[in-house]
Amino acid sequence: MTPKDRAEQAAATMWGRDQASKWAGMELAHVEEGAATLTLIVQDHHCNGHGICHGGVTFMLADSAFAFACNSRNQSTVAQHNMISFIAPARAGDHLTARATEQNLTGRSGIYDVTVTNQDGQKIAEFRGFSRAVGGAVFDETEDRGMA
Repeated sequence: MTPKDRAEQAAATMWGRDQASKWAGMELAHVEEGAATLTLIVQDHHCNGHGICHGGVTFMLADSAFAFACNSRNQSTVAQHNMISFIAPARAGDHLTARATEQNLTGRSGIYDVTVTNQDGQKIAEFRGFSRAVGGAVFDETEDRGMA
C-alpha cells in the first residue's frame, strides 16, 4: 500500500465515522501523508451575535483538517494541545478552506499547522496542533489486502 493509498483509506474510514464534521457542513477535499484539506461554506447558523462566523466553527474546521492529516499514516492519533489565532472575520456565504500540513513527527508526537482562508485567499486563521499517537490503527491493513 502506498502512503497516498494509506492516507486515503484512513481518511475514508474516519470520514465514515465522523458525524461532527459532516453535521457542521464540512467536506473533505484532499488528503495525503501528513496533509489534509477540508472546506466549509459559512451558513447563517454558523454566525454569532456580531454577524460573523463563530470562532468555534473556524476552530472546528481547522481541528478537523488537523485530525485527518495526523491520522494519515493509519496510526490512531488525537489532539494533545491546539491553539488558534483569528486574523480576519469570515461571513455567511464565505467558502473556507483549511489546509493542514505536518511540520514535525518524532515518535508518537507531531506538530501540524493549519491555515484557514476564504474564497479570495484571505487568511482567516492560523492554527497549530500538537498530536499524540495513542496506539492502534484507524483501519485494519491486513483486511484491506485480503490477508485476514
